[in-house]
Amino acid sequence: MAPKRDYYEVLGINKNASADDIKKAFRKLAFQCHPDHNQGDDSEAKFKEINEAYGVLSDDEKRAAYDRFGHAGVDGTFGQGFGDFGFGAGFGSIFEDFFDAFGGGGGHRSARRGADLHQKITITFEEAALGCSADIRINRSEQCSNCNGSGARPGSQTSRCTDCNGSGKVKRVQQSLFGQFTNITSCPKCSGEGSLITDPCPKCKGSGKERKEHNMKLKVPAGIDNGTNLKLNGQGDIGEKGAPPGDLYVAIEVKPHPFFSRDETNVVYNLPINFAQAALGTEVDIPTLYGNETLKVPAGSQSGRIFTLKGKGIQHLRRNAKGDQLVRLVVVTPEKLTKEQRQLFEGLEKSFAENEKK
Repeated sequence: MAPKRDYYEVLGINKNASADDIKKAFRKLAFQCHPDHNQGDDSEAKFKEINEAYGVLSDDEKRAAYDRFGHAGVDGTFGQGFGDFGFGAGFGSIFEDFFDAFGGGGGHRSARRGADLHQKITITFEEAALGCSADIRINRSEQCSNCNGSGARPGSQTSRCTDCNGSGKVKRVQQSLFGQFTNITSCPKCSGEGSLITDPCPKCKGSGKERKEHNMKLKVPAGIDNGTNLKLNGQGDIGEKGAPPGDLYVAIEVKPHPFFSRDETNVVYNLPINFAQAALGTEVDIPTLYGNETLKVPAGSQSGRIFTLKGKGIQHLRRNAKGDQLVRLVVVTPEKLTKEQRQLFEGLEKSFAENEKK
């Protein structure tokens, strides 16, 4: 028979480890080596070894005897208990703590966070580019104004849950290869609250919540784009008792502009001019997000040429800078001509033909 390993070595701790260190080491190893999580042939032996080490080192008297005499100091009083490996009173609290630490229950159930809400607003091209303040109206779950969220009729008393005796948890004992295990779960009767409402609030019917219309101002940052979602923390439905509320997500829809379009942070504007203006050059007032700007179009400019108005574009969302306005020339061919215009174009055509011959 192989000699027993040092108990400190089994738990992976040093001899100066505190009681809390010992407990933490046991919980970690017990979870890793539990036969329910491992299918190896030695899992049962390892699990037994870990519990034996913990049973000694977690007891001050047995630990002192072990530190002084080694295994001989504890085998006489402790060894017999492991012959059956029946986890009775000696290990009940150990495993209750163990399963409690890893989600087996214990205490009240976790209160659920409030639901997130979604809203959509429509703004203009200019409001998206320059920023704005928008009024939004949401319908959300809030604390009942009649019972202040308790769910009980004002002035009434709740009663202690008889299934869990007010603790909010119930214990279920199960048998396994290793003996008796205790599993702790939230009480199904009171949903882990420990108490029951016998006289519900007539307004919220015992839920502690009510739906309310809520008006709020939303600050839309300059430079926001179509389809962007703004998140407002904590503005969603109220959470269950003690839990945080949900969030509000506002989807931004930007209306198309009659003559501006967007290219990232640049504003694109198509400037229509006629043949004479393109050939002779001209000065034109250009609309921008910040007012009109005068643009000089040089003589001989071709359709499709782009002029840049620096800093007349859209504000960057994440840095203090603006894009540009891009002005694209579009030389427009007239669809109808007056008699005089036709004569002028015909004369111009002859002139161009003579120049080409030369």
